[in-house]
Amino acid sequence: MTRRSRGDAGMGQSEDLFADGPGARRTPAAHVLPGESAEAPFSVDDVAQLLKDIVAGSFPPMWVAGEVTQFTRHRNGHWYFTLKGAQASMRCVMWASTTWRVPAPPDEGMHVVVSGQLDVFMARTDLQFIVRGMEAQGDGLWRKAFEEVKGRLAADGLLDEARRRPLPFLPRCVAVVTSADGAAFHDIVSVARRRNPLVRIILVPAQVQGEDAPRSLRTALDRVYRWGEADVIIVGRGGGSREDLWGFNDEKLARKVAASPVPVISAVGHEVDVTICDLVADFRAPTPSAAAERAIPMLADLQREVRVLGRRLLEAPGARVRDAQRALGQIVRRSTLAATALTERRRLKLQGLAGKLQVLSPLATLERGYVMATDDAGHVVASVEQLAPGQQIGLRFADGEARATVIHTQRITDEGADGNV
Repeated sequence: MTRRSRGDAGMGQSEDLFADGPGARRTPAAHVLPGESAEAPFSVDDVAQLLKDIVAGSFPPMWVAGEVTQFTRHRNGHWYFTLKGAQASMRCVMWASTTWRVPAPPDEGMHVVVSGQLDVFMARTDLQFIVRGMEAQGDGLWRKAFEEVKGRLAADGLLDEARRRPLPFLPRCVAVVTSADGAAFHDIVSVARRRNPLVRIILVPAQVQGEDAPRSLRTALDRVYRWGEADVIIVGRGGGSREDLWGFNDEKLARKVAASPVPVISAVGHEVDVTICDLVADFRAPTPSAAAERAIPMLADLQREVRVLGRRLLEAPGARVRDAQRALGQIVRRSTLAATALTERRRLKLQGLAGKLQVLSPLATLERGYVMATDDAGHVVASVEQLAPGQQIGLRFADGEARATVIHTQRITDEGADGNV
C-alpha cells in the first residue's frame, strides 16, 4: 500500500492511510475520488452510466455502412441486427417508433447504410448503434417493399385490367381526398371551374405524408363511402420525394381504394411517380390537374354536342322521309324491271304455245287444201264407215262451207280399194 504524509497543526508525523493485515482499520482519505479506493467504489450502474455518457458525448450522429446479419424482428416491433464489416461487427437496434421510415426490413446479407448514434445498452454495458434511418444500395428496400405489396394484390386479382370501371360521363359531384393545405386541391378546383363550374368539388382532408398518412387517407375514404354522394373520387397529392409519397404504397390503403363503390382516380406526384394506389385505381392520372381534366368534361363541349344533337333531331324526320323515298324509288325500279322481264318471258312463252296451237289447228290443215266433213249433228266424219249413200254431209273449207249428198262410199285399205260400202 502507498504511504502518504499528512501535516498536523503543531506537529509533524506520517501515518498509513490504510493499515495492512486482517482487522486493520481502513479509513479513506477525505480527498479520495469515487472508484479510487475500496471504500469508495463505483457501482456497476455507475460504470455503465459513465461509459454511456462518454460514448454519447464523444460520438455525434453518423452514417455507417455494413452488411446486415442476424436480423431479428421482435414481437414489440423493434429490429435487432448486427452490422458486419470486413474485420469487425457492431450490434444495432432500430426502435419500433422509427421502423416506419424504412419501407421493408432488410434481407440477410444486404449491404446497407444506416444513420444513428452510438450508445451503451445499460443492462449489459454493451456498445450498440441506435439506428434511426436505413438505406440499401440503390433502391433495394423500397423496391422490395413495393414488389411484395404488388405481388399480394396481384394474387388477389386487384391489379386485373378487367376490374377497372369507366369514369362517369357527366359527374355531378367529385370528392377529392388530399391535404387541405397542399397545392393539389387548389389545382383541381382551378381546372374544375374552367371546365365545368356546375360540378361540385368536395374536399375530404387527409394527411398525405408521414407515418400517419395511410391511416388518415383510409379514414377519409371511409367518410366518402359512407356519405355516398360522390360520383367519382380523386385521391392523391402533388410531387415530393420517394419518402413523401410512400404512404400511397400502403397495402391497406390500396385495398381500401379497390373496395370503392364508385370509380377512383389516383393522382400521386408527377408523371414519373408510380405508386401502388395508381395500380389499383380505376384510372391513373399523372398529376392532380390531369385527374380533374379527366374527371370533368368541358361544359362548352357538352353544349356544342347538345346543339349538334338538337339539329340532328330536328332534321331526322325529313331525312327519314327522304331516305324512305329513295328506298321506295329503288324498290319501284326493281319491281318495274322485274315485271317487265316477267312479262317478256311470258309473252315469248305464249308465242311459242300459239305457234304450237297454230300447227295443230284444223284451220291450218284446211288452208293446205284439206276439207273437213261433218254429219247432220255436226260431228266430224273421221271414217268412211260413218257414211251411207244418200246421206247429207257438211263440208268445211278454209274459206267457207258447203252441203253435199253421198252418192257412194269406197273403203281404201293398204291393198287398195275395198269396194263400195
